[in-house]
Amino acid sequence: MTVRFGLLGAGRIGKVHAKAITASPKAKLVAVADAFEKAAADLAGQYGCEIRTIAQILASDDIDAVVICTPTDTHADLIEQFSRAGKAIFCEKPIDLDVERVKACLKVVDDEGATLMVGFNRRFDPHFMAVRDVIAKGEVGAVEMVTIVSRDPGAPPVDYIKRSGGIFRDMTIHDFDMARWLLGEEVETVTAQASVLVDKAIGEAGDFDSVSVMLSTASGKHATISNSRRATYGYDQRIEVHGSKGAVAAENQRPVSIEIANAAGYTRPPLHDFFMTRYTEAYAREISAFIDAVESKSPALPSGLDGLIALAMADAALKSVKEGRTVKLSEVTGALADKSVFQGR
Repeated sequence: MTVRFGLLGAGRIGKVHAKAITASPKAKLVAVADAFEKAAADLAGQYGCEIRTIAQILASDDIDAVVICTPTDTHADLIEQFSRAGKAIFCEKPIDLDVERVKACLKVVDDEGATLMVGFNRRFDPHFMAVRDVIAKGEVGAVEMVTIVSRDPGAPPVDYIKRSGGIFRDMTIHDFDMARWLLGEEVETVTAQASVLVDKAIGEAGDFDSVSVMLSTASGKHATISNSRRATYGYDQRIEVHGSKGAVAAENQRPVSIEIANAAGYTRPPLHDFFMTRYTEAYAREISAFIDAVESKSPALPSGLDGLIALAMADAALKSVKEGRTVKLSEVTGALADKSVFQGR
């Protein structure tokens, strides 16, 4: 079976997914839609697909699945429309910036029996997957503590900050999902601190650029997250898991993994400069996993529920900062916080 794709959005992340789709022998990129005609034309010319409107893709019989890379405020509406049209859906995070809107959207997905996968690409990074495999094999014993460092080389434009939903919903949300994935338990409480240390314009826009978060589960496991919008040395992406029998870590990756030794000392090449090069393999594996789920008609992971919980964790972190206290996740999600989604994974 060849899964036939429609791509909604031909921007930076849309180009990443177009590359992953066309590289797969199990997929075909049939059409692309974008509000900017030149962006759609450039991508269509590069990959030999058609330019269609979203409405045309919605009605197309020659498209099995869509990848949603449009602005966040369109995600939930598009997911509902394509669920009702019987298309499988891959959607970039977040589904929406409002927890209640996400809940309503996921009800439609459930009612229609649609396939929905949310784009937490870091789960598919081969280095992070290797860490998870070590945990699953019991090589470090029971997980006790998780440490995640995620720092961007530089802050995005303030115009982006204003529409992003804030650092917790835009940036830390990836780390919230990673923490849950590595802990293997649902998070019960969130404690966060946030500052403006990089660019005062970010603070004037109502956001933060430097945050630290501690998460805890009911059994007492901890995860700590360190985020910054500035890392002068490159794209900083590290994780460590400490367990009852030992520890496992994934260090920063470089385009070339060499070390030079001379009279000046030991040096290594710089880190990747951003996510598009650091996570190239992760994006390819992510789309491959989505295609497999569509082919086998099996649940796609990360799921819509995974997306909802990560967003709720972001809301809880923001609430923690504003109120200066530890926040129970159930304050944001209600009874959902008590429902583990790890069974059978």
